[in-house]
Amino acid sequence: MTIDKLNHCRTCLTENPYLFLPMGKHPPANMFLRPEEVSTEQPAFSLNPQVCLNCGLIQILNQIPSDFFRHYLYVPSGSDWMHVHFIELAKVLDEYAGSGLIVDVGCNDGLLLAAANKNGSRTLGIDPAENIAKIAAERGVDVHIAYFNVQTAEEIKQKYGSAKVIVTTNTFHHIEDLHAFMEGIEILLDEEGVFIVEVPWAKKILEFNQFDNIYHEHVSEFTVLSILKLGDFFDFDIVNVNKLQVHGGSMRVLMRRKSNCITSASIVSEMINDERVAGLLGRDTYDTFTERIEDLKTHLLKVLWDLKTQDLKIAGYGAPAKGNTLLNFFDIGIETLDYLVDRNPLKHGLYSPGKKIPIYGPQVIKENPPDVLLVLAWNFFDEIRNQQAEFEKKGGKFLLPLPTPNLIGG
Repeated sequence: MTIDKLNHCRTCLTENPYLFLPMGKHPPANMFLRPEEVSTEQPAFSLNPQVCLNCGLIQILNQIPSDFFRHYLYVPSGSDWMHVHFIELAKVLDEYAGSGLIVDVGCNDGLLLAAANKNGSRTLGIDPAENIAKIAAERGVDVHIAYFNVQTAEEIKQKYGSAKVIVTTNTFHHIEDLHAFMEGIEILLDEEGVFIVEVPWAKKILEFNQFDNIYHEHVSEFTVLSILKLGDFFDFDIVNVNKLQVHGGSMRVLMRRKSNCITSASIVSEMINDERVAGLLGRDTYDTFTERIEDLKTHLLKVLWDLKTQDLKIAGYGAPAKGNTLLNFFDIGIETLDYLVDRNPLKHGLYSPGKKIPIYGPQVIKENPPDVLLVLAWNFFDEIRNQQAEFEKKGGKFLLPLPTPNLIGG
């Protein structure tokens, strides 16, 4: 049987990354269904996480259909936390850019650049999703609708000039050909410019059992070392890294051309050493991780079964891509969850990929209250708990699935 997997690492090009957690076939985690599509069979692809034992990059073979991101349903503005996060990041961008151009690759609904515009920054977004670019335009953000590649970089440079700052937040791990992407960065970035990447940190994914962060759109999960080795191919160096709480533990990586001769902050080598000490380059680490996820599955399914035997109604809070990964891998469907709730209006009236669970706005919690909310958007739990204080006050409980199942409240 042929196994769908990569033959070489996406960053350092080392051959035969180690396959450690085969999760079976999954539909794309953001391929939501309209009501008239529920009876149809969705395309599904093997989800086979591999890790490069030379640089620690966790990765999967890209099998997303061509032009999948032309119409997209995830937007960061559904989270209050992301509003605050992007206001802070916009200040950082302004400090580096001065009067120069800030380009946001994968600008989505323009939340970050709208904050930057309020600071008086000169900005441009790049995103292939026409539907979401319209939302960004309503925020006053100028968006070049395209995938980012060498051709796009050349077009933008000719029209707008070089970028003083290029930023990409939670987009870098969507990129299949990172080397081609970096070629575009080389072209568009000013000689003294800064390239800023925000992505989940692979160390946190392993540490907190965040297997659900790996799905068909997230084709890579990065270590600091993997980004450093990627940069070496293009004479870029990491000059600083900031640890972030967002999305369960992320990092903001700042890169510049080596020709700028800027000394890297000590945290860069410290985090790379932390990765080595944590065993991110060792096969046993991933074998142990796989065992933990299998135990997690058994435990969570037992908790859900016990709740159902008590005739308690369970719903899912959030319809994020990570949640769909968990539901499909753990085989949790409509027999367990009555519905899903999400603040993103683009998802209301749709059904989750794979398990085909109906999705509603938060008002359904009052109209048809559950006893327990399985928190699939666990990375925003504090915010969700605050929003659903009335639900908890009336005896409702939250079930956090990761890092181990935990029933809270009530």
